Amino acid sequence: MTKPTNVRWSVFSLAFATSAMLYLHRYVFAGIKSTLAEEWGLSNDDLGKLDSAFSACYTLFQFPLAILADVAGVHLVLTGLIVVWCGGLAMMAWAPSAKLMWFGQALLGTGQSAVYACLNRVARIWFPQQVRTTMQGAVGILAGRLGALSSSLVFVSLMLDTLGIPWRTAIWILVAMGVANLLLFATVFRNSPREHPGVNDAEAHLIEGDASPSVDQKPRPPGITTLLRSLTPRSLLNLIWLSVQNALSTFADNIYSNWIPLFLAQVHGLKFREMGFCWALPLLGGALAGVVGGKLNDLWIARTGSRRWSRAGVAIVGKGLAAVLMFAALQFFDRPYVFCSFLFFIKLFGDWSLASSWGVVSDIGGKATASVFAFSNTVAGISLIVAPRVFGYVSDHHGWRPVFAIVGVTYALCALSWLVIDCTIPVVRESPAEEDQPSNV
Repeated sequence: MTKPTNVRWSVFSLAFATSAMLYLHRYVFAGIKSTLAEEWGLSNDDLGKLDSAFSACYTLFQFPLAILADVAGVHLVLTGLIVVWCGGLAMMAWAPSAKLMWFGQALLGTGQSAVYACLNRVARIWFPQQVRTTMQGAVGILAGRLGALSSSLVFVSLMLDTLGIPWRTAIWILVAMGVANLLLFATVFRNSPREHPGVNDAEAHLIEGDASPSVDQKPRPPGITTLLRSLTPRSLLNLIWLSVQNALSTFADNIYSNWIPLFLAQVHGLKFREMGFCWALPLLGGALAGVVGGKLNDLWIARTGSRRWSRAGVAIVGKGLAAVLMFAALQFFDRPYVFCSFLFFIKLFGDWSLASSWGVVSDIGGKATASVFAFSNTVAGISLIVAPRVFGYVSDHHGWRPVFAIVGVTYALCALSWLVIDCTIPVVRESPAEEDQPSNV
């Protein structure tokens, strides 16, 4: 019997590296906020407006570009996205004013908009169903949070503080890393196992399982029309609840991606080295959550046989614990190292539910996985636009303590939303037999 090749692990490595690079680049702006506030005389509200430039474009372009990925394939679309986001980061390094920094943020948001929709499709096509959620957790959460962790420790603490590299030069170095990742992805990746010259029949069959070899080999355009035709009132409501959950989770997560360094500088007077270390704690918790959340999903699905309640249970416990711990952490608000140690566990529990979210998208999305992911994330993108304005305004006028209290309440609401999300209600029907599948399988 022919031994399967291992090209899927090369694809996994490419997806992992792309996810890590995305967050490394995305979190750069948070690391230079305190510097920009001093250099350009910007308020927290002004900085929130710059965040919203990224968020608005990220939200606007995500859904149409994800549909394009379902139609034209991930290879072409994701390669183009990486080109655009590297261009946006380069513009941020060059920008001589807040106005041009706004355009750099907007371009970065456009380039990163549909990346995770593409990576979700990569997981569906390149990995067997029984390990798919673990792979999604590793790529979407572990890799992303490790990239964010690198922003705090490598970019902020090492490059800006220890090595004393000017922030513009440090960003140019990150742009060069992004270009190297772009060239590697464009050269090695293919849209499906059977399109890759290095994949033998044994590996293709291992990935496909009992599915027909033609599944996802040549992407069929689902498009908006197909999605709308496939939606029933039940599946539409389910998709809306998933999107609401994503919006709440995204709102809470904005505190880590955009505001922790500025909070530490303004409230506790920390410099780059200490700031980077404290910021790294919650990001490390988020990285670990990628492994834990994916494993818990696959483990409990295998043990209980209930895909719906395994996914929901993992998410409810995670978000619920994050809410409780956030209010406990506020008792240590004036002790930055203790407070950020609490944030480590809050981020760990809060983020392991993201594997459940990615899993639900794959479960209900079918051949339109990228489009469904992007639709849900586009709705969640409203939070990316609103959160910076809310956190900037509240911190300017009421202080930072209420900001973290708002995050705690948001975690609690997010946990409750999982009570009505059902991963067994498909958006796009693969066959008529799926119409009446029970919702508690």
